[in-house]
Amino acid sequence: MRTTVNIDDEKCKELMRLTSAPSVSKAIQTALSEFIDMQRKRQLLAMRGKLDITDNWRELRQQELEELSHE
Repeated sequence: MRTTVNIDDEKCKELMRLTSAPSVSKAIQTALSEFIDMQRKRQLLAMRGKLDITDNWRELRQQELEELSHE
């Protein structure tokens, strides 16, 4: 997607330095990707303690193997 934005030159230079990107476009793409990843992690961490998950993967795997052996 092509978008026109006004960004401070000093911030662009700093962003390019921090990301080691060869261009402003690549630096912005990298920064956006990292920001999105960071926000997703924050959202997952915010759910900590709110989900009740049963750790029964071994039992489920055994059931699956038994079902496959009966086919």
